[in-house]
Amino acid sequence: MATGKTSRSRSITATVKENGPKLEEGLHPFKSDKFDAEGYVQSKCSLSDKEIKQLCTYLVDLKKASAEEMRRSVYANYAAFIRTSKEISDLEGELSSIRNLLSTQAALIHGLAEGVHIDSLSISNSNGFSENALSNSEDRETSDLDKWLVEFPDLLDVLLAEKRVDEALAALDEGDRIYSEAKKMKSLSPSLLLSLQNSINKCRQKLADQLAEAACQPSTRGAELRASISALKRLGDGPNAHSLLLNAHLQRYQYNMQSLRPSSTSYGGAYTAALAQLVFSAIAQAASDSLAIFGEEPAYTSELVMWATKQTEAFALLVKRHALASSAAAGGLRAAAECVQIALGHCSLLEARGLALCPVLLKLFRPSVEQALDANLKRIQESTAALAAADDWVLTNPPSNRQTGRPSSISMNNTTTFQHKLTSSAHRFNLMVQDFFEDVGPLLSMQLGGQALEGLFQVFNSYISMLIKALPISMEEELSFEESGNKLVRIAETEAQHIALLANASLLADELLPRAAMKLSPINQSAYKDDNRRRISDRQNRHPEQREWRRRLVSSVDRLKDTFCRQHALDLIFAEDGDSHLTANMYINMDGNADENEWLPSLIFQELFIKLNRMSNFAADMFVGRERFATLLLMRLTETVILWLSEDQSFWDDIEEGPRPLGPLGLQQFYLDMKFVVCFASQGRYLSRNLQRTVNEIITKAMAAFSATGMDPYSELPEDEWFNEICQDAMERLSGKPKEINGERDLNSPTASVSAQSISSVRSHSSS
Repeated sequence: MATGKTSRSRSITATVKENGPKLEEGLHPFKSDKFDAEGYVQSKCSLSDKEIKQLCTYLVDLKKASAEEMRRSVYANYAAFIRTSKEISDLEGELSSIRNLLSTQAALIHGLAEGVHIDSLSISNSNGFSENALSNSEDRETSDLDKWLVEFPDLLDVLLAEKRVDEALAALDEGDRIYSEAKKMKSLSPSLLLSLQNSINKCRQKLADQLAEAACQPSTRGAELRASISALKRLGDGPNAHSLLLNAHLQRYQYNMQSLRPSSTSYGGAYTAALAQLVFSAIAQAASDSLAIFGEEPAYTSELVMWATKQTEAFALLVKRHALASSAAAGGLRAAAECVQIALGHCSLLEARGLALCPVLLKLFRPSVEQALDANLKRIQESTAALAAADDWVLTNPPSNRQTGRPSSISMNNTTTFQHKLTSSAHRFNLMVQDFFEDVGPLLSMQLGGQALEGLFQVFNSYISMLIKALPISMEEELSFEESGNKLVRIAETEAQHIALLANASLLADELLPRAAMKLSPINQSAYKDDNRRRISDRQNRHPEQREWRRRLVSSVDRLKDTFCRQHALDLIFAEDGDSHLTANMYINMDGNADENEWLPSLIFQELFIKLNRMSNFAADMFVGRERFATLLLMRLTETVILWLSEDQSFWDDIEEGPRPLGPLGLQQFYLDMKFVVCFASQGRYLSRNLQRTVNEIITKAMAAFSATGMDPYSELPEDEWFNEICQDAMERLSGKPKEINGERDLNSPTASVSAQSISSVRSHSSS
């Protein structure tokens, strides 16, 4: 190793000698008294001022990030660091003890040898002592030094007895100085040196014990405690002094905690606040004293952090035992959240002192808050289910909330929105959800926002299942509900009540629940309003989650919508005895009764039109401001009936392969029925592309079956105007509108502009 260093130093020296003149020339500008460092840097730097500022800003941010990473690394390795530091301290103490022991033994041996060979040492000059020198040394010892040695132990005893710590420390320093000089100059004999050293060590230990005892007294506080710990550090026992300092603060706040007596009837927030004030003020004072006495030495800083972490964990356990446990078990999310907020508020004040202990609290409080969250969601579900069992399914205005004092209307951006109507169970569900999201700070800091959204979705999905059960469903579905363990729900008997179920679900899923869930977005919290970069990042991360959650809510509502449409479609198609109102015979048998035929849409499609009109009137009153949902509902119901016809294999088997073929009159009636569906769907603005396509496919399929008999369907079908006229007359008659005004059709009627599907479009569809 030495050889390698020597060779490198020689190569560097040679390089310097070779490049000596060049280096001298390069260093010449720096030797001038008028050297301008800033000007020199700017002359050598090609960056602009703006780029330099950006670079400086980047370096500052990089410095902060590096410091944060370093702090995380230190926190992650505190335990190992403290353990290693203690082991090193113990090892140093043992080495010091061994060194003192060896010094003592050497002094004893040296004194013993000097006593045995005193005569030879007097005659010999090998050690540099002549008889005259020895006599002079003895004279000096008996004069000043000997007198000081006699008075020194008594002086220290007096100073220690009177607790004059500063003077005792000064005397010990003076004793160390005299000992070092005497040992160096050999002005004292080894026996006297040993006696002096033993006296100094004895007094030092006595003073250390006295200071340690004073630091452990509960009455020792403030400046007196800091003075004792500082004196211990000056005595060379820094690790023990730091431990005594932390233990003194621990004993002080434990003594103060004796007056804090939690009870089952006490308010959890008050107990948490009082306890947090005691614990975190003690930690803050300990951090201040440690910094003032020991500075920022890593060993002491690490011990302080470990001690503070331990006290924070003990504090969290007390809060969980006396405040959070009862709230969490009862589902008191607000009470639990308030306790957590109070604790975090006190704990966050320590961050200015370099103690980031909030993650410790969050980790320990998380299970209790999760328990409160689950219990609160369960209470919402059970309360809503109990009200659904007695709900009359009549929409009413939101009730006034006297308990919370909040107005029944919802204010957004300083404007009052429409007071939406819901049934009693939905109003209760919405009110409990609003209260659920009232305090969301701990949910955000504990990263429980996603869990809260998932739990709320499950509760809403359960409510949708109860709404589905409120529909008059079939016996098989009723049995499946009973087997699933769902509670009883009052049946909605009328169509208005059925639509009220959909009004509940759609309003909750589309507006009320998403609006309440926006409180879980960090950008709505005051702590985030001053940090634009963090707000933008959280908005980008949170909005996809919110959108996905809202999509799942709508998907759950679709279950209710599908059940509603399927049930009403079945009521139209089937009679109570199970016979179908929509069979192939109603078209096939028409050609045998040509004289009795009256050109009107079939009865089932007339009933479909009447039902849709009736539901449209209900929806106009129940879906104010949300007409699109009503339109989609009517669209889905119409599609359900037409899709049933399209997929009814027995119907098409009779049309295509039955004993009697489809005749011209049957084809015309079938075509009229499909045209009628297209007309009233177009008039009601719920004619979807899927419905249009399905109707075209059905017509094409019927015309193909008619063509299979050898006849041309287009020659048997009248013009489009004929079908349109019949459809318009039927809609006016069924809706109660007058057919004509003054002998002419009312041109302002919404049905006047309806353009039905032409035969040419059917032909183009069939040829494609």
